Amino acid sequence: MSPPGASPPPRPPGLARRLLERLVAGDPAGPSILGDLHEDFVRVARRRGGFAARWWYRREVVALALDRGAAASSSLLRRNGPVHDMLFRPGWMQDARVGLRRFRREPGFALLLVLVIGLGVGATTAVYSVLRPLLIAPLPFENPERLVWVENDGDRASLSSVTSRTSNLRDFRASSRSFDGVTGYFAFFEQSSYALSGDGPPEELVGVGVADDFLDVLGVTPALGRDFTPEEGAWNGPPAVMLTHRLFTNRFEADPDIVGRTITLNGRGWEVVGVLPPSFDFSSVFKPGVPVDILVPFAISDETDRWGNTLSIVGRLRDDASVESAQADLDALLSGIAEAQPDRWGLAARVSPLRDYVSGAFRPVLFLLAGAAATVILLVCVNVANVLLARSPRRSREIAVRRALGATRGQVVRQQLVESVMLATAGGGVGVLIATLVSRGVARTSGVDIPLLSSVQVEGSALVIALMSALVTGVAVGILPALRAADGSESGTLRSGGRGSSHGKGTRGLLEGLVVAEVAIACVLLLAGGLFLRSFQQVLEVDLGFEPEGALAWTLNPGGAFESVTEEADFYREVSRQLSDLPGVESVGLIDALPLGKNRSWMVRADHQLPSDPPSEIFPHLADPGYRAAMRIPLVEGRDLAWTDTDETDPVVLLNESAAAALFPGENAVGRDVMLGSNAWRVVGVVADVRHVGPERPAGLQVYFPITQLWDYGTLDLVVRSDRAAAEVADAVSATLSGLDASMPTRQVTPLPASVDRIVSPRRFALRILSAFGVVALVLVALGIYGVLSHSVSERRKEIAIRMAVGATAESVRRSLVLRTAVLALAGLVIGLAVGLVGTRTVESLLFGVAPTDPLTLVGLTGLLLGVSLLSGTVPAVRASRTNSARVLKE
Repeated sequence: MSPPGASPPPRPPGLARRLLERLVAGDPAGPSILGDLHEDFVRVARRRGGFAARWWYRREVVALALDRGAAASSSLLRRNGPVHDMLFRPGWMQDARVGLRRFRREPGFALLLVLVIGLGVGATTAVYSVLRPLLIAPLPFENPERLVWVENDGDRASLSSVTSRTSNLRDFRASSRSFDGVTGYFAFFEQSSYALSGDGPPEELVGVGVADDFLDVLGVTPALGRDFTPEEGAWNGPPAVMLTHRLFTNRFEADPDIVGRTITLNGRGWEVVGVLPPSFDFSSVFKPGVPVDILVPFAISDETDRWGNTLSIVGRLRDDASVESAQADLDALLSGIAEAQPDRWGLAARVSPLRDYVSGAFRPVLFLLAGAAATVILLVCVNVANVLLARSPRRSREIAVRRALGATRGQVVRQQLVESVMLATAGGGVGVLIATLVSRGVARTSGVDIPLLSSVQVEGSALVIALMSALVTGVAVGILPALRAADGSESGTLRSGGRGSSHGKGTRGLLEGLVVAEVAIACVLLLAGGLFLRSFQQVLEVDLGFEPEGALAWTLNPGGAFESVTEEADFYREVSRQLSDLPGVESVGLIDALPLGKNRSWMVRADHQLPSDPPSEIFPHLADPGYRAAMRIPLVEGRDLAWTDTDETDPVVLLNESAAAALFPGENAVGRDVMLGSNAWRVVGVVADVRHVGPERPAGLQVYFPITQLWDYGTLDLVVRSDRAAAEVADAVSATLSGLDASMPTRQVTPLPASVDRIVSPRRFALRILSAFGVVALVLVALGIYGVLSHSVSERRKEIAIRMAVGATAESVRRSLVLRTAVLALAGLVIGLAVGLVGTRTVESLLFGVAPTDPLTLVGLTGLLLGVSLLSGTVPAVRASRTNSARVLKE
C-alpha cells in the first residue's frame, strides 16, 4: 500500500494494456511479461513522471507487437507452408506456359479482360499524364521552386486589381532583401497586337512586353541570339524583338540567319535579337489559350508608371528566403513607402509560389479527375474479379486433379495469380496505348484555358504508373478467385464424376455482393459526371447580355500611323460604312475589348460624390455607335452613341444597368455625370448588363466611351453580324479591309461563339473526361451483371429445368431473374447514392447553379443505372426461360 497522503502510482494506458494482454494470451510466460512491464512502468514513472512513463509503455507494447508479428511472418513463410510454396517453389515459367495455353483455348474471354483492364490502366495513366505538368513536374524554369508570383491584393476578376505599377517593381528591386531578382511583364498585352508585313502576307501577331531581365530571372536562355539589353528595355529604346520557337519555325522556316535581321511590325523596323527555346511557351504558363508569338521590351519607367496598374510581377527568392519572409519583407517596405508618400496609391503585394498561380485554380478539378480515374480502376478490379470468380467452377476439376497429384495450395494460388497478372500486363500495354493517344490529343488541344496542356505526354513516370497499375490490378483481381479455387473442396469435385462443380451459397452471395459494389461504384462516378453536366448546362444557359451566334470578329491593326486622332476616327468610320454596305451584313461594330477576353478597370465617381469619397471600380469600354446593335445588347433607356459625339462636343458615356444602379441608386442615371479623374462625362443612355469576365461571374459595373472622344486603345476589335455563311462573310470583309489598308492583317477571323467556348473550355475539358469515365462505368456494370447472371443461369440449368417441369412458366422464370437483377441494382444504387452525396459535398465549389442533391441528376442517374442493369439481366433471363427441361434432365 502507499503511505498515507502519498499519491497513488500511475496506471498504464488502458488501450496499450489491453493490447498487451491480447498479445500474451495463451503464452505461459504471459503473466511474467505483464508483471515485469508493469514494474518497469512504475520505476520510469517515479524517475520521469507519469506522462513520459505512459509513452514509454506504449513504445514497449508496440515493439513487442512488432516482434510477435515478425515471428508470425517467419512461421507463415516456413518451408512447405502455403505462402512459401507460392513464392519460392520453382515453376513460375511453367505456370506462365499453362496460362498461355488456357488463353489460346479461350481467346475471346482473354481479349475481353485485357480490354477491360486496359481501359482502367489507360484512364489512370492518361489522368496522371494530365496532372503531372500541372501538379507534379517542376515548371520549365531554372530552380522553379524559388519563383514566386507577386500580385496586388484586389479581386482576381479584374486584371487591374491584381496588377502593379512599375514604380512598385523598381522599389522591390532597390529595397527588398528577399529576392535575387524581380521582373515583370505587361499584363494587358492582349489590348494591342503587332502587324507583321513583308516576306509574305500580313499576319497579326500577339506580343508581350517584358522587362529586359524577364528571361534572366526565370532562368530561360534563348535558343538563338541573346536576351534584351537594358538600353532596349528603356523608354523609347531601340526596337528589338524575340521570336517564339513556333513563329520561328512556321513563319521563318527555322532560318538561324533571322537573328540580327530587321522585320516590319506595325510599319516599323524591329531587330530580331533572339529566338526562344521550344521548352519555354509563355502562353502555356502565364496565359493559356492565347498563343503568344513574340516578346518585346517593356520599359520600367516613369512613363509607364503613369499608366497605373499594368504589370504582372515574378520574383526569384534568395536561398535563405521563403514565401512568408518575402511577404513580411514587402509588407514592411510598402508600409514605409506609404508613410513617406501618402498620396501614392497601389501599394500592396500578395506573394505566393508561382506554381500556385499557374495551377492553383485548377487543382480541385484535377483532383476530381484523379478521383474519377481511381474509381474507374477500382470498378475494373471489381468487374474482372467478379468475372474470374464466376468462371472458377469451370476449372474446379483441373485444380482438383492437380491437388490430387501433389500440387500444394500455394502452387494452385500462384497459378491463378500468374494468369491474372499476365492478363493485367497485357491490359497495361493496351492502357499505355490508350493513354498515349489521349495524351497526344490533349497536347494538341488549342483554345483551352488550362495551363501546360501542351506538355502533356506519356513519359517515364507515366509508364511506371501504368506498370504499377497493371500489377496491382492483376493481384487485386486474382487473389480472391485464386483463394476460392484452392479452398480445399477438391475431393468433392473428384467424387462428382468430372461434371465440375457449381457455386455454393457463399460464393453466389459473394458474386452478387460484387455486382452490388459495381453498381455502387458506377453510381458515385455517374453522380459526379451528372452534376458536372448539369453545371455545364447551367453555364451555357446564362444570359451573357449579348448574342454570340451569327457574329464574326477581327482585330484591326492598321499598318500606317495616323497624323491625328480625327484621321484615325475617320478611318474607322469608313471601315464601318463600307462593311455595312456589304450584301447580307446586318450590323457592324467596333470596341477596344470584346467580352469574355481582355479586361481592365478604372476608377470613377458619380457627380454627387465628393473627391474624398471612395471611387467605384468599373470596366471601361471604348466603342463606336454600331457596337451595341452588332452585339444585340438591349438599350434600356436614353440614346446610343453617335458619330456626332466628337472632341468638339460634350463628352458622353453609356452605363450598364448595374453601374447606373450603383452610382445613382434610386435615380435616373440619364443626364447625370460620371467623373473620370477631374473630367465629367454625361450619361446619355443605359444598356443591359453584359457578362464581360465570364458567365460564372457577375456583370459588374461597365461604362462605354465613344472612340471618337477617348483614344486610349492600341487596336480595336471589329464585330460583323450577318445572316450569310461565315466563310462568305469572312472573305468579303477581308477583301474590303485589305482595300482600305493593304498592310493590315485581315485573315484571322474568330466566330464570336468561339470566345464563349474558350471561356467554358476548362469545364468542357473536365466534362469530356468524366463523360468518358461514365460510359466506361456503364459498360462495365452491364458486363458484370450480364456475366454473373449468365454463369448463374448456366449453373442452375437443372434447377430451372426442374422448376419448369413441375409447372413454372417461362414468364415466371424470367420475372424471378429480372427481379433479382433489380434488387441487386437497387442495393448498389442506395449505397452509391449515400456515398456519392457525401463525396460530392467536397466538390460543391466546382458546381454552378446546381446543388449536390439536384433532383434531375438523381432521377436521371437512377433511371439510367436501373435501365442498364435490367437490360443486362434480361438477356440471360430470356435464355433461361427457353430452357428445354426434358433435354436438360436427360443429360
